[in-house]
Amino acid sequence: MAISVGDTLPDATLVHLGDEGPEQVKLSEKTKGRKVVIFALPGAYTGTCSTAHVPSFIRTKDGFANKGVDEVICVSVNDPFVMGAWGEATGATKAGITMLGDPDATFTKAMGRAFTAPPVGLYDRSTRYAMVVEDGKVTVLQEEENPGVCDVSGGEALLDAI
Repeated sequence: MAISVGDTLPDATLVHLGDEGPEQVKLSEKTKGRKVVIFALPGAYTGTCSTAHVPSFIRTKDGFANKGVDEVICVSVNDPFVMGAWGEATGATKAGITMLGDPDATFTKAMGRAFTAPPVGLYDRSTRYAMVVEDGKVTVLQEEENPGVCDVSGGEALLDAI
């Protein structure tokens, strides 16, 4: 069953590439007592993800901070090394966006947001969505009908929704 507005996020451990290498990140600790934006996408280095989704949150990061958002997090079904390199390549890391990998899609599946597209080599990937999470509870959720589009899940659209 897909997570909806009003639901509590599933407890998941994601992975971040820190200074010393991969670090386990408990999502419940990231969201406890905080207002966090999480946007998820099909894959690092893929077209729409690199040219539209991540840049939209780089452009709007300060706007989210002005609305009380403590952290902006990008989640993708990739390993922490890929997420770290992609964060550097896109400028997301420099902009202060936290890049978290969901290597085995555990979080993505628990969110009810996994899809598979064998013709293009995507297995157990995340749909494209963005949400605001306050103290672990989803308060705003905007998901694209097609993972190749970034309209309602982009930074500007989510910022307008809060």
